[in-house]
Amino acid sequence: MTTKKIGRQTVALANPPSIAGHANVVGKKEGEGPLKNSFDHIEQDDTFGEKSWEKAESAMQRMALASALDKAKQPVSQMDYIFAGDLLNQCIGTGFAVRGQDVPFYGLYGACSTMAESLSLAAMMLDGGYGEWAAAMTSSHFCSAERQYRTPLEYGGQRTPTAQWTVTGSGCVILAREGEGPYVTHVTTGKIVDKGIKDANNMGAAMAPAAYATIKAHLEDLGRRPSYYDLIVTGDLGALGKEILLDAFHRDGVDLNNLDDCGTMIYDLEAQDVHCGGSGCGCSAVVLTGYLLNGMRAGRWKNLLFCGTGALLSPTSTQQGESIPCICHAVAISTQK
Repeated sequence: MTTKKIGRQTVALANPPSIAGHANVVGKKEGEGPLKNSFDHIEQDDTFGEKSWEKAESAMQRMALASALDKAKQPVSQMDYIFAGDLLNQCIGTGFAVRGQDVPFYGLYGACSTMAESLSLAAMMLDGGYGEWAAAMTSSHFCSAERQYRTPLEYGGQRTPTAQWTVTGSGCVILAREGEGPYVTHVTTGKIVDKGIKDANNMGAAMAPAAYATIKAHLEDLGRRPSYYDLIVTGDLGALGKEILLDAFHRDGVDLNNLDDCGTMIYDLEAQDVHCGGSGCGCSAVVLTGYLLNGMRAGRWKNLLFCGTGALLSPTSTQQGESIPCICHAVAISTQK
């Protein structure tokens, strides 16, 4: 009989893993935004010295992993597992980044929820006693995502008002079975939610119902009120999706006064002309591994609910007229066990 499962979707970790190291790498545009001081490396050349956008994404992941390992004071050979993924077909950005690391590897695809997904699985693996160290990582690149999901940059396509800007960035977290906080204490695994939205340029509206469902399940499973958390952060609904999420809870008589969204935090929405905000796997990854975890270490917040959201569409499904299935995974992080 399990003693860790609480309710239908939530797991309480008996031995909450420690976040031993975290690091990120971003591109030029992200380095010009309001969170620029929280990034470990800002690259002025978005090719990262490579010959293609896809290879640049692999380079970002290698840099983020190396930096996170340095902060955790561990060699890559110490890792029992790497959990990682990206937005590209067959997760090629990650596969080529991890090639040669000689570490057991799980490749993941959760779209923009991949940081929360990889962190969830890594934490549960260590809590289960299946290892001592694990890395959780993801990335996205504006140019590789545009080429795959929409149109190559050379086309100069118009962006709709509801569109979001794919973040060029990679974030990595190193988890240890033992150590000082912050700690991953609870995981709420999301369910697929599809409200019939078909507009691939309106992902915030598509993902907001999934965020609502997972956050509601998390609070009900644990019997907590939203005020238990100093901050509830989604990633990345953008301005429109965030407004929809707030409205959904308001209809329940709940005001999420402590809600923020990685997609609205990473850019200056007006000055940087990103319409509804940031998106992509790298969006929530770099905000978490920079601004949020740095803030927890500085004592700004004690309890954080990190809710990664993902739109599980593809160019093929869009061309076939399919609606957009979405997911949200929630990870509770605390400075105390």
